[in-house]
Amino acid sequence: MRAEGTLGRFWTALTRKKQNEDDGSESKLARVLTLLDLTGLGVGSTLGLGVYVLAGAVAREQAGPAVVVSFMVAAIASAIAALCYAEFAARVPKAGSAYVYSYVSIGEFTAFTIGWNLILEYVIGTSSVARGLSGYIDSLADNKMSKAMREAMPIDVDFLSEYPDFFSFVIILVLAALLAYGVKESTLMNNIFTGVNLIVIGIVLVAGGINCDPDNWSIDPKDIPEGVNGGAGGFAPFGFAGIMAGAAKCFYGFVGFDCIATTGEEAQNPERNIPLAIVISLIIIFLAYFGISTVLTMALPYYLQDPEAPFPHLFETLEWHAIKWIVSIGAIFALCTSLLGAMFPLPRVLYAMSSDGIIYKKLQTVHPKTQTPVLATVLSGLLAAIMAALFNLQQLIDMMSIGTLLAYTIVAVSVLVLRYQTEELLESSEWSVTIPQVVRQLFNGERLQDPTKLSSAIVKVSVCVFAVFVCGACGILVPAEDYINGDYPGVIAGLAVLVAFMVGLFVVISLQPTDKIKLTFKVPLVPLLPLISVFFNLYLMFQLDSGTWIRFAVWIAVGYFIYFSYGIRHSIEGERLLTNAELANSKATNGIDNTGYDRASDADGAQKADNPHRLSNSAPTYTITNEST
Repeated sequence: MRAEGTLGRFWTALTRKKQNEDDGSESKLARVLTLLDLTGLGVGSTLGLGVYVLAGAVAREQAGPAVVVSFMVAAIASAIAALCYAEFAARVPKAGSAYVYSYVSIGEFTAFTIGWNLILEYVIGTSSVARGLSGYIDSLADNKMSKAMREAMPIDVDFLSEYPDFFSFVIILVLAALLAYGVKESTLMNNIFTGVNLIVIGIVLVAGGINCDPDNWSIDPKDIPEGVNGGAGGFAPFGFAGIMAGAAKCFYGFVGFDCIATTGEEAQNPERNIPLAIVISLIIIFLAYFGISTVLTMALPYYLQDPEAPFPHLFETLEWHAIKWIVSIGAIFALCTSLLGAMFPLPRVLYAMSSDGIIYKKLQTVHPKTQTPVLATVLSGLLAAIMAALFNLQQLIDMMSIGTLLAYTIVAVSVLVLRYQTEELLESSEWSVTIPQVVRQLFNGERLQDPTKLSSAIVKVSVCVFAVFVCGACGILVPAEDYINGDYPGVIAGLAVLVAFMVGLFVVISLQPTDKIKLTFKVPLVPLLPLISVFFNLYLMFQLDSGTWIRFAVWIAVGYFIYFSYGIRHSIEGERLLTNAELANSKATNGIDNTGYDRASDADGAQKADNPHRLSNSAPTYTITNEST
């Protein structure tokens, strides 16, 4: 019994929810953002380092000219994830991040996991942009910085960079100092440099397009120089596996669009404009990547691409030196703005989590003069600077992709769970069920229209089992090239069985009753689209190499150590629940129940029942209490 009580308290701690003190009815934000504003916000937040690095890196190392297909797969996965994110945001009328949404609607442990991954996303976003900026500046100096560092301080460790990038290290520390001092993001500057981004892309498309040779998409393996990893040549030299591995890396290029989903309070006609803005911005971003990838791989063979700074390398090879300088300087200015945009939210997430008590509360300290969380800003800047110095750009991109993919998977699962339960079901209470009842409810034999505890539990279990089956299917699909040739015929049968079970789970979930709550936006085709999002995200995560998984596992382990050693005991919500419990016990001791009713006034209840008119002379007393404090 004691063990059951301990487990119950532990589960309550993991699932306790943040009190949503703002119901959104009196939003202070004006609904001024039009469809054009939202689309510009999505494009500006997403087009950054990916434009200047991803296409060349993925074409050379993963997909070849089929990098255009990799970008399309990543765009589809991103679009579905964004729709799930939009509904998740709509459930909390207060503007915020996925951390806030999950804390209010799902629970503390889920919120910590998403928040910890958001920290990783912003840290890696800052580090990768700084590393990309360093690469472009180095390319203008004929790679003298990187050559000097390789000779002076080489690093012979497989999972680290070839040399410490002190330039990136210093850039991030300077930026952290500026943010700690109180420098704000400038909307005007962001808009200007978004325009610079598009101008640079246009120049590359025109100048590179003039030099396109379609034969570079069908290179014969015999023409590939010896000692170069060119695969099998042709359009997809590294096969289907290479395309999907490239898609996992290309997902990095679409991180940032989710900012559109957080504008529910400020968007005009959010039911229409938010999903439209997501789709339109992703189309624009995809077309930009598609055009850049096409020009790069047609103007220069994929195996000759520079993974660090493909634009300068392309125009250096073509001997168009003026265009090289114009494009590189434009890229440097654009990356400077991206660097500020990448790091600006980082101390704010740390501040929010520390204010909730689930990471060290010291991080919420705000300097009285600058009005900024100085300690959070300095520590986050130091962490980002160290990672930029020690890891190369491709390792950073992979780590950002895996963290973001996991966060979007949790969001998709959360959307499913919330859609199939009502607010009343969130209150914990004991209930029992029989096996025949479960079997009938699997196919909704009672034709229920509103969710019950049983139907909600069936959805939760089905989604978890679906995720397990997806992991099993990914374990089969990832080494695709091994069995496509028929070397392992039994694998196809195993895959077919897993797919059949996943379809069965989809049918079971589809038959369960859904919540009828009205939201500013709801994902269409539920549960199909969220389940597809789960499949896409997990599949792309499995495409990433083992080193990325190990680094990510270390990051998650550190986070959970902080939560279980500190956060679970110092949570503000935990303290609130404890205070409420003590208040309830105090009232019970004094003869007052949880409704505030004084039982002492009802001691003569039998006489009152016999003579109801006596109530006017001995009315019961009520105590008004504030349960939310």
